[in-house]
Amino acid sequence: MDYMQHTLSLAKLALGHASPNPAVGAAIVRDGVVVGEGYTQPPGSHHAEVIALRQAGEKARQATMYVTLEPCCFQGRTPPCTQAIIAAGIAEVHIAMIDPNPKVSGRGKAELEAAGISTHLGEHEQEAQELNEAYVKFIKTGMPFVTGKFAMSLDGKIATRTGDSRWISGEESRRYVHCLRYRMDAVMVGVDTIIADDPQLTARAGRDGGQAERQPLRVVVDSQGRTPLNARVLQVPGKTLIAVAEGLEPAKMAVLSQAGAEVMPVPAKEGLVDLEALLRLLGLRGITSIMAEGGAGVFGSLFEYRLVDKVIAFIAPIIIGGEGARNPVKGRGVEKVAQAMSLTGVKVEKMGKDIMVSGYADR
Repeated sequence: MDYMQHTLSLAKLALGHASPNPAVGAAIVRDGVVVGEGYTQPPGSHHAEVIALRQAGEKARQATMYVTLEPCCFQGRTPPCTQAIIAAGIAEVHIAMIDPNPKVSGRGKAELEAAGISTHLGEHEQEAQELNEAYVKFIKTGMPFVTGKFAMSLDGKIATRTGDSRWISGEESRRYVHCLRYRMDAVMVGVDTIIADDPQLTARAGRDGGQAERQPLRVVVDSQGRTPLNARVLQVPGKTLIAVAEGLEPAKMAVLSQAGAEVMPVPAKEGLVDLEALLRLLGLRGITSIMAEGGAGVFGSLFEYRLVDKVIAFIAPIIIGGEGARNPVKGRGVEKVAQAMSLTGVKVEKMGKDIMVSGYADR
């Protein structure tokens, strides 16, 4: 059995409720048997290592622990995991990756070694990095990790010339998007998408497609406060934040607030919400991950100012055509192909009848 692979599977169970903490999995093995396992609980509750140790009890003594992230070594909302590991008598610890948090960053590993515990670093490190890519960026920069997601036809259209877009992507792709939303701290769209499509922007789960218990924050970029008061994002479970340009009339902000939204004034750039400023403000709120879902204007600004970290595109095997049909990205665009944003670490996967292409922005 690949024990580190098993702990990575455990860590995935923490995605969606561990933020702003990292999603961590831990397993304790003795005589070839997993005697304790756990994953990060919501902030303020137990870390993966402590849950695994409690489950293992006395069987933890002289056992081996596998953990996807270096154990913490400082007093936060919970005690240091390193001290719990030492006290339990663990003999050996396998760590997938070092914690980039300056409070840890190798100190946890060193503390275990100073206590006589044998440590091993780097098993499935790349997978562990990807699992916590949002945490890694946030802890280093204070900025959320931004994923740009869109679905388009084979000829690059996101809607017909009449604006119809239901459904370009297939059912399997749409189900996967709901899984992605559940794992995100926030989803973001521009007000034109709200006006044109009236989406719910919720995470749905299960075969019946019911609303998931936990919902990401819905962020609407709406410089002039044009969000309709009967928009579905204001009616469904979860919270909606409307980002408006600083200087917007207080009366408009008050009406949106009364409709159930939180209204956040954001510095403007060329009369529109400055998206970089918005991301910084969201980072200050502990938002570590955002999935931008359009529209084309928002994508144009995000790509132009290199604010996107990852792209996930669903390509449907259909041809829409038409000069007036909508494209996924507007903005000024680049003058030369050589200036275009390229993706690295590209993956291509079959998603039902669609093709999903994902990759990281090469800056």
